[in-house]
Amino acid sequence: MDEKVKIKIEHEISRIDKSLHSVKPLLVLCKTKKPDIIEMTAAAQVLHSFYNGVESVIVLFFKYLDDKIPNDFKWHKTLFEMAFGINSKNVKIIRNDIKKKLEKYLLFRHFIRHSYSSELDWNEMGPLIKEIEDIWEIIKTDFEIFIKNN
Repeated sequence: MDEKVKIKIEHEISRIDKSLHSVKPLLVLCKTKKPDIIEMTAAAQVLHSFYNGVESVIVLFFKYLDDKIPNDFKWHKTLFEMAFGINSKNVKIIRNDIKKKLEKYLLFRHFIRHSYSSELDWNEMGPLIKEIEDIWEIIKTDFEIFIKNN
């Protein structure tokens, strides 16, 4: 892998690490009690930022692979599918066993872009916040394996 691309990808990975580390008190709070509307709004931003970061890394991988980045109205979903091997190179960036869980973050990303804080539902958000660190460790490992092997 080209050193410039590797540096960009590692920078994005470190940004996600830093982001999750900086909101650790919120993540802990959300695991111990139902958050109020302000805490839920903050947690929604964490979920949105997290998925955007993952997506940014995926884009960098496909630019490195010289694969076409989608740009239609469904590009987020298309890019998501590409990360699991549905791309012109048949390259998997993320293992399949995490696909259903990660897709929930993609769906939440879409939801939060078109909703108001008063529409947040902790029953939907809670599992995403509670699993975000574990999901990230799996995805980060897959990213690191991809970097190492390319």
